[in-house]
Amino acid sequence: MKKTYKKTLTLSVILLLFCASLPVLGNAEYIKINSYEVETCGIDQNLTLLRGEHYLYFKAIKNVSSSFNIKYVFPAEYNYQYPIYLEILNDTNMDIANYKIENDTNELNKIVNFTINSMNNSGEKLIHFNCWVLVKNYDYENLPGFVEIPDENMLPEEVKKWLKPSEVVQSDNLLLRLKAKQLKLFTNNNLLKLAEKIAKFCRQHRYILFLLQYYLQGIIGYRSQDALTTLFINGECPGRSHLGCALFRANQVPARVLLAMPARYDFWFEMHYMTEYYCPGFNWIPTEVHKGVTPYPPQNQIVLRVCYPIDENNTQTDFLFDKMKGLERWIWINNENVTPYYKDLKEGSKIRAYLENSVTVDLNVANDTISLTHEVFNKYQYYLSRELEEENLYHFKNATGYIMQAINELDNSDDSFGYIYYLNKANDEFNQINI
Repeated sequence: MKKTYKKTLTLSVILLLFCASLPVLGNAEYIKINSYEVETCGIDQNLTLLRGEHYLYFKAIKNVSSSFNIKYVFPAEYNYQYPIYLEILNDTNMDIANYKIENDTNELNKIVNFTINSMNNSGEKLIHFNCWVLVKNYDYENLPGFVEIPDENMLPEEVKKWLKPSEVVQSDNLLLRLKAKQLKLFTNNNLLKLAEKIAKFCRQHRYILFLLQYYLQGIIGYRSQDALTTLFINGECPGRSHLGCALFRANQVPARVLLAMPARYDFWFEMHYMTEYYCPGFNWIPTEVHKGVTPYPPQNQIVLRVCYPIDENNTQTDFLFDKMKGLERWIWINNENVTPYYKDLKEGSKIRAYLENSVTVDLNVANDTISLTHEVFNKYQYYLSRELEEENLYHFKNATGYIMQAINELDNSDDSFGYIYYLNKANDEFNQINI
């Protein structure tokens, strides 16, 4: 009896020691989402649902009997932002034949391309739509205290195009170069410190001149929004963004303009401009020069376009203020008889962004949510551009219906599980399309 007990005890000890040497699999926790399980990692991640609302009004100088196209900026899958869906609203009265979301010729950017059947000159016509976006919140808490300003030969080749001067970013101008070098003083060659100084300078310098333009805009109007003019008399958000880019570039730091829809504003606007600069090891860092803040978290706005040098050399006159020149375009119309209609942001074209909801989920769940959003949107974009009929069209309509249900779930929940459930149903419908 004692020998049997000792053998049993010895075997038990050996078994315990053997088990202890194995990887600890039993401590992992899982969350069941629909029909599959996700292993949790114990790290929280916030996801934010943003909605951009667009009222686009157009007028025809004379009757247009043939079809034409209106192209407009659309949220890119960029940085921490992931487009979900474009929702055309019922009060749209423009005669739209079809629309599709296209990848722009410049990498990163997307546009929505509306084909219009015809248009008469009997009044304004409206395209009213929402664009829905999912953002993975990021507050740049992992930025160190010091990042050295890089030498040009250490920069990736693909970012060097944003070092060159352009029509509205005159980084080779002597006065701008002198101001850039002055701002670099006492930074100890710290890129983050330089960025902070540039952001605050663009916001605060000659602020009284900005206020005069703002309050007397009906009399004197805004002037050109290029970097050099803004250096002299300050400017609105496009001018400050161009000035910020010029000051970065003059210090050999790649910088570019973003067209964005801030979710912080409780009023309508035409378009908003921001700046971002390239930081080695941390990619592009958004900088809100209009507020003098850097870095600026991605959950605060919808990015509609990353501007390339070609955008800086092919600008437009502002639709609201005819003296405000040098703005990167956001509308392209291939018929000279049709023009955007802007009036006072009460009537006419206007845009606005809304922070609809924010949820906190496990990081692994967040990554799965983002991966599924990316997959479903790519299929939505692809099939939106195809001429679908009968059963294929039936599955496409089912899929888009499920996408809207997914959005509603995320808008009214404290997690992303319902959103994932309906996106999976949308994905199943897209997978049944056969062309």
